[in-house]
Amino acid sequence: MKAKVEVFDRDAAANAGYVYTTDQRLSSRLATKNLEDLILQSVSFKGKRVLDIGCGDGHFTRRFRDADGPASMVGVDPAPHAIAVATARNDAIPEIRFVVGDGHKLPWRDDAFDIAVIQGVLHHDDQPWETISEAFRLAPEVVILEPNGNNLGLKVIEKASRYHREHHERSYPTLRLLKWVRQGGGTITSVKFGGFVPMFCPDSIARMTKRIEPVLEQTPIARVLACAVVVVVARRYA
Repeated sequence: MKAKVEVFDRDAAANAGYVYTTDQRLSSRLATKNLEDLILQSVSFKGKRVLDIGCGDGHFTRRFRDADGPASMVGVDPAPHAIAVATARNDAIPEIRFVVGDGHKLPWRDDAFDIAVIQGVLHHDDQPWETISEAFRLAPEVVILEPNGNNLGLKVIEKASRYHREHHERSYPTLRLLKWVRQGGGTITSVKFGGFVPMFCPDSIARMTKRIEPVLEQTPIARVLACAVVVVVARRYA
């Protein structure tokens, strides 16, 4: 786990943030905006206490705050440089704070939050089920966004891309992810597939895939097998 944290820490230190949030190519801007929209379409943060587990450089934490007006947000991540970047970008917004911490064991009391977000974390995690269980300890509602492990093209990219290999990425089939959610104490309330624009691709491919994206997201079998990510929302067992 230490090696995985170090590679993200180096990214944050070298780029003043993560590559996918600081990259200004059209593909990265479209893809990150889609991730934000998918979560905001799946849950409401308004007036709630929100915990962002694995917040990285704080890019999405701030976006969620700006878009949906939570009462408070805490971003936690094991990479110190990423948290330093997130804190420096925060502009002293009182509703947000960032802390260094391990998502498998966090310092807050039970039910300290209303919603826990686990976005793009589990496919880097050696014990993803532990992170899910910890999220349910801290909040009655959990939203998870992960790469779509049903997508065979994504599996090829994970093996072929140097970036994906260096960051130890391995996506999981949706059924396995849902099983971990249930084992962690959750009742699944929604599952949504979305996105089709690859990050770091040429603008021409970004425009083409963005045109296809809405059709793909509305086609039942195609979205399960070809969309880029899956968003799962679950509530803790009563």
